[in-house]
Order: sequence, then structure tokens, then C-alpha cells
Amino acid sequence: MKIFVYHTPELTPTDTVPECAIAVDVLRATSTMATVLAAGGEAVQVFSDLNQLMEVSEQWPPEKRLRAGERGGAKVAGFELGNSPLDCIPELVAGKRLFISTTNGTRALQRIQNAPIVLAAALINRAAVVQFLLEKQPETVWIVGSGWEGSYSLEDTVCAGAIAHSIVQQSSYAQQEISGNDEVVSAIALYSQWQDNLQGLLYQASHGQRLLRLECNEDLKYCSQTDILDILPIQTEPGVLKSQNN
Repeated sequence: MKIFVYHTPELTPTDTVPECAIAVDVLRATSTMATVLAAGGEAVQVFSDLNQLMEVSEQWPPEKRLRAGERGGAKVAGFELGNSPLDCIPELVAGKRLFISTTNGTRALQRIQNAPIVLAAALINRAAVVQFLLEKQPETVWIVGSGWEGSYSLEDTVCAGAIAHSIVQQSSYAQQEISGNDEVVSAIALYSQWQDNLQGLLYQASHGQRLLRLECNEDLKYCSQTDILDILPIQTEPGVLKSQNN
């Protein structure tokens, strides 16, 4: 298994696809997706374009859909939800499809949607992702951070490091064996330094500070937890993710 970490969707190679691609948007799209599916959501369907989201979701019965829209960290007017995983309680989402568009996370998923296996990962479901990788042993794995509007983000990199670190810990692979690029080494180093204070790292991240200004402190606390959801969002058709329970 060779793991490659890309800090933003724009940095991924354009002439190839991996056997397995993993989108990461800790703050907050992939955290929200995992939470929705853990709470009994039927599926999550992602869009980069808000108008397209409205058009497709209109074809679903109102009682079977929820619309989540976020731009700049704030909820889009006219949508039931923004991008907070804490709003995704079973009473609201069970049995429904979440149609979601966010500033960064949905772009990452769309960039990798042609890979044979596409997963959504966050810190909260890290263990489920690692277990899947150890069982399936894909030859090449891309972990693609969403970043923030095309630039590096600490929270997505530390999650990539958490996944790679756990694979090294739980397998016979040496770190240098699985590292497909230098970014893997740096992501593992970042996680190793901050693993006991991930909430502190998220507070230092520029997007963490942006969310604090929006009074989303509880979201930061929630998203900084590791391995609390045994849920694996896996793409079943382009742009649609469903739960594969471990």
C-alpha cells in the first residue's frame, strides 16, 4: 500500500486515479457526512453548485430530503441546515437524504469521484477508515484534504496523518514503505506532535479561528475527537455516499 497526501484537491495529479481516494474536510463537511449517516441518514449527495443542488433535490419528496448549504462557514439562506454536525440529530435526519454543498469539502469529493473506491474521512471516524484500508489493502491511496479556498489547512493534514499513523501502528508496514510522497511524512509528524491536543490544534487553525468567530466552539470540540463513530461513508455512485457499517 502506498499512501499519498494532497493538501488540496487542486494538487492531485490530473492524469491518473488511485485505487482508493479519501476526501477529508474535518471542519466540517466530512465530519457532518459521517454524523448524518451514523444518525440514520439514507445517503449524502454532494454538490459544488447550489443551483444544481436545488434542482436535483426538488425531485425528492420534501419529507425524504434535507438541504445543507454553507459558504464562508455560514449557513446559506433558504437551506434547512448549514454545515454543523451537531445539528444532524437522528430525529431530523433518519431516513432522509442530505443534499449538501460546502465551500471546500464537496469540491474535494468531486475531484476524486472517478476513483474505484471513494471514502469520506474525518477524525471522528478515523478508525473505521483505517480498518477498511487494512482489510482491503488498496495498492494506491490518496488522502485529499479540502483545504480552505485552495490553500493548506492544518485540520485536514492532521487527519491525514492520523490515518497514516494508525496504519503504520496496526500493520507490518514501516512508515517509509507506505509513504508515497513527502506530505505523508509531514502529516504523520504533525499528528504525532498534536495527537494529545487535537482540539488545541483546531483552535490554532485559520478555519478553526474563523468558526470561533462564528461562535461554533462546540463544533470544534466535536470535530477534534477521534474514533467516536464506527461509520464509513463510501461512494455508491458519483457524488452519492452511503454508510458501510463496520
